[in-house]
Order: sequence, then C-alpha cells, then structure tokens
Amino acid sequence: MKNGKAIVVFSGGQDSTTCLFWALSQFDEVEAVTFNYNQRHRLEIDCAKNIANELGIKHHILDMSLLNQLAPSSLTRDDIEVKDGVDGGLPSSFVPGRNLVFISFAGILASQIGAKHIVTGVCETDFSGYPDCRDVFIKSLNVSLNLSMDAEFVIHTPLMWLNKAETWKLADDLHALDFVREKTLTCYNGIIADGCGECPACKLRKRGLEDYLRVRKEC
Repeated sequence: MKNGKAIVVFSGGQDSTTCLFWALSQFDEVEAVTFNYNQRHRLEIDCAKNIANELGIKHHILDMSLLNQLAPSSLTRDDIEVKDGVDGGLPSSFVPGRNLVFISFAGILASQIGAKHIVTGVCETDFSGYPDCRDVFIKSLNVSLNLSMDAEFVIHTPLMWLNKAETWKLADDLHALDFVREKTLTCYNGIIADGCGECPACKLRKRGLEDYLRVRKEC
C-alpha cells in the first residue's frame, strides 16, 4: 500500500533517478526538484527535465546560483580540475553545504505542496568522503528541519547503505535498469549514459554495473 506524497531531490543522475523510481513505487504522489547552481554542465538540468517529462512527474527547478558563488568546486568551475582528494582530503568535486541547502529547500517546497516525505540519493557506502552524505548528517538535518517548521517530514535515503552494484540491482528490481543506464547523466564531463569512462563518477558507476551484471549472470 502506498502512502502520502513525496518530493525527490533530483539531479538526473543514476542515484537520484533510481530514487525517483523507488519513490514512485512507495508513494501515492511524487514530484521532483532540481537545483540550478550553475553546475559545470547545464545538460544535467536538461537531463532531469527530460526524465521528469517522460515519467509524467511534476518538476520544479529552483535557482541556487548563490551556492556557486560561495562554494567553488570542480562541479561549478571549468577551471578547477576534477580529481580525487589527496592524503585523505576531500575531492575537488565537493561542494560545501550542498546537501544542507538542497534538502532544506526541498523541505520548504514540500511544505508548500503538501508533501511529508523527502527522498534523496545520498549514500555513505560508496561515496567520495563527502561529509553531507553521511547517515548521521541526514538524521540530524531531519530533526532540525522538523523543528524549524514545526513539521513531521521524513527524509528517506534508499541508497544510504548500498554500494554501486546494489544500487544497480535496486534499479533492476524496479524494472528501470535500462532506463537508468541509457538516460541518466552521472559523468563529470557531461556525457549521458555510460559517460566518458575516465572521470571518478564514471569509473564508480561502471565498476558497480559490471559487478552487478556478473553476479546476476552467475545467479
């Protein structure tokens, strides 16, 4: 039995698209919100818009360009190279405060559209060390969000404890594996589907898919 209305924080990437399909299986009504923070590739927003249109999902696009000014990273600046962190440091793709801002604004939007559920694709298992992807942060933010608006939101993180292979399995279980593989944008170089194959996001995505397909074949 499905329950209530949900808003999905939606980038058009593998993880958030899988979460969108998950939300559609869980809730009576689903809407999506995408944030325009002058990210490196405008195609990301177009990709999210196309997916929402194809699935018949009401889609909100919010202007968050101030985040670009405050938190430069390789995801917001063409002149900053995409590279892994050094000596345990954060990768250049980390945007400080991004999930704090995005989920907070998703909560404000949720209050306006009558949604009690907020869905986000953050993950602590297969991530790049981003502190705002941790389960403890999400739980803390859920409490703060509810106190700030005297509300009873529930933040759902269906991917929190899944690795990339398990995320592909979830997409497959939702009958969406081919859709996610062919129509999402994860690549830091702005290439839809399997991407460039060279950036950290593409390598993680490809390795997870190969691991999952191998296990599925063995079964």
